[in-house]
Amino acid sequence: MTTAAVTSRLEHGTAWVELNVPGEAVNALPPDAWTELDRLLGRLNRDDDVRAVVLISRKPGSYIAGVDIKIFGALRTRDEAHTLVRAGQDVVERVARMQIPVISAIHGACLGGGLELALAGTYRIATDDDRTRIGLPEVQVGILPALGGCQRLPRLIGVQRALDLILTGKSVSATRAYRMGIVDELVHPAILEQAAGAAASRLSTGWRPRRRRFNVAAWAMDRNPVGRRVVFGAARKQVEKKTGGHYPAPLAALQAVEHGLQHGIEAGLDIEATLFAELAVSGVSRNLVRIFFATTALKKESGVAEPAPTPKPVTKVGIVGAGFMGAAIGGVASLRAGSDVRFRDRDLASVGRGLSIAEGVLRDQHDRGRLSKHDFSRRRSLLSGTDDWSGFRRADLVIEAVFEDPDLKRSVFADIEAQVENGCVLASNTSTIPIAQIVEGLAHPERVLGMHFFSPVEKMPLLEIIVTEQTAPWATTTAVAFGKQLGKTVIVVADQPGFWVNRMLAPYLTETGRLLLEGVSAETIDREMTRFGFPIGPVALMDEIGLDVVHKASAVLHRAFGARLAPTDILPRMLEDGRLGKKRARGFYRYEDGKRREVDQAALELVNAATDMEIRREDVQARLVFSLLNEAVVAFDAGVVRNARDGDIGAVFGIGFPAFRGGPLRYLDEYGLTNATATLEELARTYGERFEPAPRLAAMATNNELFHPPA
Repeated sequence: MTTAAVTSRLEHGTAWVELNVPGEAVNALPPDAWTELDRLLGRLNRDDDVRAVVLISRKPGSYIAGVDIKIFGALRTRDEAHTLVRAGQDVVERVARMQIPVISAIHGACLGGGLELALAGTYRIATDDDRTRIGLPEVQVGILPALGGCQRLPRLIGVQRALDLILTGKSVSATRAYRMGIVDELVHPAILEQAAGAAASRLSTGWRPRRRRFNVAAWAMDRNPVGRRVVFGAARKQVEKKTGGHYPAPLAALQAVEHGLQHGIEAGLDIEATLFAELAVSGVSRNLVRIFFATTALKKESGVAEPAPTPKPVTKVGIVGAGFMGAAIGGVASLRAGSDVRFRDRDLASVGRGLSIAEGVLRDQHDRGRLSKHDFSRRRSLLSGTDDWSGFRRADLVIEAVFEDPDLKRSVFADIEAQVENGCVLASNTSTIPIAQIVEGLAHPERVLGMHFFSPVEKMPLLEIIVTEQTAPWATTTAVAFGKQLGKTVIVVADQPGFWVNRMLAPYLTETGRLLLEGVSAETIDREMTRFGFPIGPVALMDEIGLDVVHKASAVLHRAFGARLAPTDILPRMLEDGRLGKKRARGFYRYEDGKRREVDQAALELVNAATDMEIRREDVQARLVFSLLNEAVVAFDAGVVRNARDGDIGAVFGIGFPAFRGGPLRYLDEYGLTNATATLEELARTYGERFEPAPRLAAMATNNELFHPPA
């Protein structure tokens, strides 16, 4: 075996090229692996005894998960990046120009450079295993497919289908890839090698597959210059709308696809390399790569100091409170973890509504083609409910999801503790109330913690695990492991009011209320924050969260931190008028069929805004952004998160802080702590002492410190 983990063996005229990068969970090929592969393929191409080549992985659950992304972080200049991608293109071109057939036998992740390598070959066989995912995710780290992916995929499956994968960076199942025409053959994992060997024998005798042509209308558009302009024009508008101009990679990928189709594949490869080089050393890509590494690191962490106790398996989950959040948590638990979920609520009608919501989570995945009919039925059968405590005795984890009221939660936890076994973890889905207040009077507070999910549970990627000084490490590792089973990015935070995400949100949303009272329109407020890079503005965000939920959370934080987080009286006025936000289709905005429409003028009349204040557009953005940033520093100084990495990931995945800016603490580092201090001091002089710089920020600026170590 070579150091690059590329080996080969010859059987009956077929060379089996086997990939297995040592010491790694997946085959993310480092540069030396690509070099070794290139040499080996060149040798096989000259060998008269070799009639076909099969590329196969010996890494369980991973074909080729692309190029090792660590090399991107080491790039310093465009020339370095250009040289790197040209070397990779040469390897892929070697495959494309082989005089003998090249078959890719795909099981597990076939992503990025792995798919580009497979596309250059003659034939692709994939397993119908859930772990087999196929795609070009490069735009998610701020670059573009540059080993020919922008050239070969559109030619194989059509421009429109290819753009859907290239511009979004999403991956698809092997079944979907087969239907799209990316994969030529779909087999059970047990017969992958047998099928690959048979395909090699057929192809070596001159047989060639008859590929399914994409639909006639799409084919006509692809072959028609006018049609292509329509397709590319529509795609460009969609990308610009979605990215707001903050993420250049999708537009660069679109340019590479269009240029290659107009001028040929060689010209397409040239522009891929040029655009890749520009993107790879940009600040956007560096921040997105950092986020990728941070989330990867979090997947490997237990949540406690090593040596960590082994997490207990969670197969049976109890949910107390079958309202919107509790029901969604249960639905996701059955969907992602295959857990047996038991709901409890005050009456059977409430339980029934919760079961309907949980089933809706499953049905949505079924309707999208992501869950088979069999799997839908099986997971639905895992959902049950009751208005008593039957079924809770055997629970491994019980999650409380009742109203945000400390007295109610304490009462519920006392009841839960009396019903479950000693090894059961008890968790509260509270969004702001400290867990220490909830565990008062419990016999076993060591097994209690917080599991703060975000709405909508099935879409939001973050989970905050809140631990008290009494929480046992085994309870923490169990909750963290279960959160990962649910597909969440998990951060462990300290037990302080609001925790991390809602602590930052509190002054941000309060400042939004002040701006509304001063006469700044809701449209202006939301537009300024989407211009900064948030996916949604703060006024619309309050509607999404629920105005009642925001009001309760702001009251908790006001009591905890005093005048600095004093809310306005806007939300009480809205609630008195029956406005709860999107869930009741009445908030700051109007809603039709669940979709946000224009601002509701009747709601603004309730605000009773001033009309004689002039506030600069730049100040609107600065007041909102720096209220959040300043509070992030205060909370960081108080030890709410373990490190700056967790703080940034929590903000990006929890509130949609712009990923291309790296998170609030990374953004402060890049903005300059001295500059940030000066900005806050200016805001404090103009708008009040609530903008006084956090002491930690001012001290770090004075000492030339950073939240993150320099690269």
